[in-house]
Amino acid sequence: MTKSTQALAEAQAITGKLRRHQRILVDLGRLAAQKLDLDGFLAQAIAQVARAVEIDHVKVLRHRAERADLLMVAGTGWKPGVVGHARFPTDFASAPGRAYQTGEPVTVDNLAHTPDLKPSPTLTEHGIVALANVSVPVDGTSWGVLEVDSTVPRDFSADTVQFLTATANLIGAVVHRDQIMRAEAERLAAAAAETKAQAVLLTEMQHRVKNNLQIILAIVAMQKRRLPQEAAQRALDHIANRITAISLAHDQLNPVQSAGGARTVNLASYLEALCAAIQQQHEGTVSIAIEADDIDLLIDRAVPLGLCVNESVVNAVKHAFGADDTSGRIMVRLTAGIGRGEARLTVADNGRGIDPERPKGSGTRLIQSLAAQIGGTVETASSDEGTTTTVEFPVVT
Repeated sequence: MTKSTQALAEAQAITGKLRRHQRILVDLGRLAAQKLDLDGFLAQAIAQVARAVEIDHVKVLRHRAERADLLMVAGTGWKPGVVGHARFPTDFASAPGRAYQTGEPVTVDNLAHTPDLKPSPTLTEHGIVALANVSVPVDGTSWGVLEVDSTVPRDFSADTVQFLTATANLIGAVVHRDQIMRAEAERLAAAAAETKAQAVLLTEMQHRVKNNLQIILAIVAMQKRRLPQEAAQRALDHIANRITAISLAHDQLNPVQSAGGARTVNLASYLEALCAAIQQQHEGTVSIAIEADDIDLLIDRAVPLGLCVNESVVNAVKHAFGADDTSGRIMVRLTAGIGRGEARLTVADNGRGIDPERPKGSGTRLIQSLAAQIGGTVETASSDEGTTTTVEFPVVT
């Protein structure tokens, strides 16, 4: 073979090798874009590297800070039990350790001629005499090492080192993506655990509040039995009704927290339960109907509204109808969207109206005070056709 023919053959061989490297890098890039799990991608990557470099032994080493070593996490050509267990030092006497520490490629044509590098027992066991290492960069730092190993002396060309470097960069990108995904999964898991813990705590607090309210109601009932005066018993009944209105609000707490982390109450459900409870106490004397739009409010704002309804309905039952009047009707309406973020609560009866000579009672004053707590206003209109109490308030959740 003439020199020109030999040179042409060598050039064609180099060109063929570069094309093979290029095709394999394209394939690896496509694999990286497929979002394989890290182990799956590493297995594919080392198989492709072995094809590209035409070598039997390839491995990926991951640095373990807690052990100060490099662990073989993927590999091909190694004996059973080596991948996942073989460890390599990170000092400068180790080729992969030097590549990891410096971030620069380390190539060895023949370990026998490189006395400053000490081969690991794993390499000796597999008869490795030549190797090339490149660092795997992740987020500006070295994550580990990509290494190819030969059982015969070999001169690793600059093209081969460049191919390994490009492959190591792809591996680093997939590792970084995997780290981000794991961190996000851990963050979501932690957030879910925190949300669950808060939900458990809030439920426990809700139960404790309910228990405390039940204890207070029991005390009121006990005191009522001890007081023979009718006026005192009516006063205690009124107090018990107010406590029950608060307790019902806690029954209606939504299981999901609002954006601010607080618990909300669906007003429609709450007012329906409240009116049903009042109706049970006065069955056969008045009828109570409710029409309510769907509105959620923080419990601190829902309770004052519930107490407004309780006071208005109870006042109507007590004062709007005669003792023998069975035609009494009370309508409770909750209307959303009456203005810029406002709602309207209306309690209307068909009773005899408020006696203008009678001074305002504690119930009326309490309604005004409760409405003021949530930034609302109260209007009362009364005639011989009935009384209507209206509370307009901002909807804040």
